[in-house]
Amino acid sequence: MKVSRRGMLTGAAAVGAAAVGAAGVVGLEGRSEAVTTPAAQPKREPVELTWFGTHAWQLKCGKSVVLTDPWLTRFKTGTFTPEGADPKTKLVIKPEVIDKHLTTADAILVHHAHYDHMADVPYVAKKTQATVLCTETHANLLRAMRTQDDLLSPVRGGEYLPFDGFSIEVFPSLHSCSGKRHTYAYPGYRYDVPPRPRVIEDLVEGGTLAFVITIGGLRILSLSTANFDPNALRDLQVDVVFAAPGGEPGITDRLMQTIKPVRKVIATHWDDFDKPLDDPGIPWTDLAPLRQSVERTGAEFVVVDHLQKVTL
Repeated sequence: MKVSRRGMLTGAAAVGAAAVGAAGVVGLEGRSEAVTTPAAQPKREPVELTWFGTHAWQLKCGKSVVLTDPWLTRFKTGTFTPEGADPKTKLVIKPEVIDKHLTTADAILVHHAHYDHMADVPYVAKKTQATVLCTETHANLLRAMRTQDDLLSPVRGGEYLPFDGFSIEVFPSLHSCSGKRHTYAYPGYRYDVPPRPRVIEDLVEGGTLAFVITIGGLRILSLSTANFDPNALRDLQVDVVFAAPGGEPGITDRLMQTIKPVRKVIATHWDDFDKPLDDPGIPWTDLAPLRQSVERTGAEFVVVDHLQKVTL
């Protein structure tokens, strides 16, 4: 596995990375042993992953590019302050930031509709003309944000979608919960196209999805929160998991017991996204519990930094 770094972590980021035990990255060698479909497995080819913070990943193999929750603008909300996010924070899209990092895509996977996952999707979809996989609520919110309707492909879970160079499997999933009442911010659904979203609370969760991306012969389970639907993922066989910290105690333990043994877990959505993308990531929480859950199963735990490229 090759790693291209923008630079060494310094200051608070270095302290945070040391605290969470950021691992060196070691490549997956040989063919994937996962069973994908009854058809013959595709030949293993290098897959380059780039992390843009939160759950924004670019997966690239040859000419194929898949984006997950491409939110790069990163405006201040107060999410990780004692007061929490101000729900009336205005939505901002910065094309110059997006253009600096994203040029093309074939598919955009929307895991849920919160602002830190979906606010930049209308611009990215228009720029790349990629197919946007999302729930009907997400699609209605994106329509309200002037996204081209012919780019939207609403899904529910259960779909197997072949593309040129990769395939996508869709699974129902769950948003993580916290606090005494086990709640999360901005729940709700939109069964019709609403007024155009203006502030962050307008982008309701709208249902959460998980995806398995099979690309370059590698199967990657993409989870955007620290929760999942065990019935949907039971005995799922993949090579790599994107897993987030936080949520209910024991969530990652249950995940690793639900799916078949996995080789590698890559931490996602662990950074304070009020901080600039060009700076090293600063953890919003201790990643040690997530790392311990992963390593107890014999899997490798991997932490990458903002704008870091990893080749599997």
